[in-house]
Amino acid sequence: MEMSFSIRGTRNLFGAEAKAFRAVADTLRYTAIAEGYEEFVPSLLAPSEVFTDKAGPEILGQMYVFDDLGGREICLIPEVTAIVQAEFKNTWSKVLPKPVKVFYLSRCYRYERPQAGRYREFWQFGVENLGGRTSKEEMTQQLDLFLRTIGLEGYVLNASIKRGLSYYVEDGFEVEVPSLGAQKQVAGGGRYDCGIGWAIGVDRLLLALENQNGGQGS
Repeated sequence: MEMSFSIRGTRNLFGAEAKAFRAVADTLRYTAIAEGYEEFVPSLLAPSEVFTDKAGPEILGQMYVFDDLGGREICLIPEVTAIVQAEFKNTWSKVLPKPVKVFYLSRCYRYERPQAGRYREFWQFGVENLGGRTSKEEMTQQLDLFLRTIGLEGYVLNASIKRGLSYYVEDGFEVEVPSLGAQKQVAGGGRYDCGIGWAIGVDRLLLALENQNGGQGS
């Protein structure tokens, strides 16, 4: 019996796939720096209460949670915004000038049914603007800029939609690529009590670009 080197819902990238991922990741990163954001690299492990206090029931039911050898309940992070909020409230708001503008590119983990462009281990890119007066309109315009810089075509921005994370304080926004079918959402965001931000599902973005370019990658 041959040993599998990847777990269901995860994947290893090599060759053309790795090249496409790196091209998109680098473009997103350089665009964020040009827009005045500083990089944040989160740990993939976090106390589970960071998310149980913030996330909605859908994510809570998908989290990878376990006790470490010291008896602490920890998890593989299911998203990044809740960590950014905690860092801002506990540290950044006390020592940094505002607004605090950060971006990240991180692996995240949710136990959900794998589908095209949807994995249990997935990549999330996002920006967060904390402690400032940035409007939702400004953030959606910026998201549009990032997607156009990547070269994505045929996407639709929904500027007012109810999102599944409980920390949002008003209707958020989402970007869909109709050609992806049922799993057509590639980005989304909104306002929370200390800031506003958005995130892109990099795996779905890569799939959308591959479809757009006739299966030749980005």
